[in-house]
Amino acid sequence: MPHSERHRTERIGWLRAAVMGANDGIVSTASLILGVAAAHATSHDILVAGVAGLVAGAMSMAAGEYVSVSSQADTEQADLARERQELASDPSAELAELTAIYVKRGLDPSLAKQVAEQLTARGALAAHSRDELGTSELLVARPVQAALASAGTFAVGAALPLLAVVIAPGAYLIPLVAGASIIFLATLGGVAAYVGGAGATRGAVRVTFWGALAMAITAGVGALFGTAV
Repeated sequence: MPHSERHRTERIGWLRAAVMGANDGIVSTASLILGVAAAHATSHDILVAGVAGLVAGAMSMAAGEYVSVSSQADTEQADLARERQELASDPSAELAELTAIYVKRGLDPSLAKQVAEQLTARGALAAHSRDELGTSELLVARPVQAALASAGTFAVGAALPLLAVVIAPGAYLIPLVAGASIIFLATLGGVAAYVGGAGATRGAVRVTFWGALAMAITAGVGALFGTAV
């Protein structure tokens, strides 16, 4: 009896954008807050800078993801249009091309031709899209989904260090924001790795290391120059 399966590759489109957005939200906002705080700014100025960073970052992430993924979608559509034209103008050559692909994958030439003919009869463009171009419905570019996921998770990620600013006493703002942000990054890395099917510990360490490095460098620059970074 056939059984239903769900593969983790189905999550690639939104998971990549979501993880990148949340990670950037935490790292960039926490780094901005620490840089401004290290420059001896007031709590109000730190909060204003953080909120501005959240809004600007979310909009930038949305625009960047939409443009980037739209370019990918345009390329996919251009390839499909070219394949559609080639199928219409020279179907025999396209059938031979599909047969050769299956032969390279290990099928006997006669069986490869039979498979190519049957798949072509059921949907030539779909067969070439999947087996020649390497695209599928699961991995197709979705610009709006990527933009919304990236912007939304950036805002959530950026809100976490901002919350620490609101509740932190002035004297403890820097260590509290830094410590809380490291915890947030470790949690994000672990959860993202788990959802993607990888080891949670490795993902947490990887994300935390680079985020902590970015925050340390930004805070150092703020302390050195005494300016908002």
